[in-house]
Amino acid sequence: MRDLIVLDTSAVMTCDPSLGEGRLGLIERGAVYVREGVVAWVGPERDLPQADGAVRLSAEGGLVTPGLVDAHAHPIFGGDRAAEFALRAEGKTYLDIARNGGGIMSTVRATRGAIDEDLVERTHERLSRALAQGTTTLEAKTGYALSVYGELRLLQLLAQVARATPLTIVPTLLGAHAVPAERNGDRALFVAECAGPMLEGARGLAHAVDVYCDEGAFTLEEARTILTAAKTSGFAVRAHAGQFRDLGAAGLVAELDGLSADHLEQVSDEQAHLMAQHGTVATLLPGACVQLRLTPPPVARLRDAGCMMALGTDMNPGSSMTESLPLQMWLAMTHLGMTVDEAWLGVTRHAARAAGRPEAGRIAPSAPADLVGWRTPDPAHVPYHYGENHVRGVIVAGTQVVSR
Repeated sequence: MRDLIVLDTSAVMTCDPSLGEGRLGLIERGAVYVREGVVAWVGPERDLPQADGAVRLSAEGGLVTPGLVDAHAHPIFGGDRAAEFALRAEGKTYLDIARNGGGIMSTVRATRGAIDEDLVERTHERLSRALAQGTTTLEAKTGYALSVYGELRLLQLLAQVARATPLTIVPTLLGAHAVPAERNGDRALFVAECAGPMLEGARGLAHAVDVYCDEGAFTLEEARTILTAAKTSGFAVRAHAGQFRDLGAAGLVAELDGLSADHLEQVSDEQAHLMAQHGTVATLLPGACVQLRLTPPPVARLRDAGCMMALGTDMNPGSSMTESLPLQMWLAMTHLGMTVDEAWLGVTRHAARAAGRPEAGRIAPSAPADLVGWRTPDPAHVPYHYGENHVRGVIVAGTQVVSR
């Protein structure tokens, strides 16, 4: 592994206000010195220490930021749901489609029927597209098998994918994504499976456990049973919360000192303050919010409460089929009312905390040398000029893996 120096930047965005200007910790004409895969030094280029033998990479006057962190993604699944996308354009709602056998259950059928090699190949393709757009760390959920065997199979396949991709994959068990058809007559049995044997089998395979607590999904008490068991078993906890109706899941995750409550189109003042108090991140998913034509999350309420806000692609076949975090930044600023600084922190430092990898999402001594060079000097330009890939190059753990 060769030492690297990244220089000739417009600025280095450290995302650490102790290292630079403003909330984004900008260092004008900064440079980064990488040794053995971690950041050894960051500062103004004029103060660059002696580094004989290091490979020098020019940013050609562009911005350099931490590698982006996707705080919420569902990358492993079979089939697609383009037909449902067309139905929603004709006026059908997400819940209408789900009640008629579509939605999550449609993807469950396709995933259960897919062979391992196909699931791995398709997941690799999605992660490669994410990497090309600057994502270097990704929280990856299961949730499209809905059985003990099937969910553990997906975790094992994610582990296989993680060994073959430069990205850092943070696996999450989402066994409680929906109640499978074969358990409709006995929800309690499925909840017990999610809180028992599924957790036992996920040891060493999953970092966190997620529950979809919402209208048409799991109740607050069912979520409490599963997440309490998960925390007792040593897993980090998180939840899909308040996408369609506020059942109190965000407050539950905060009470359990969980990583993140996600979606949050519906969330109360009390829960927002509880999340801020416990350091639980509010992970917003603008792609799904806009596509499903939902009321945007109350960003001002979350901001005033002092919540950290992260962004995720919600990469999934039903409501947000995208791998692009810069696109989520544009949507967050134009549809959710976030600022430039909030959007950048939402895909770097705050997203890293939500994903359970707080060492990522910043450029600071001893942090992983995950860096993105952009073909623009201006942080606002990346979300402003949407639909264009502004990535010049991506470095993961000190190795350049994308060069455009």
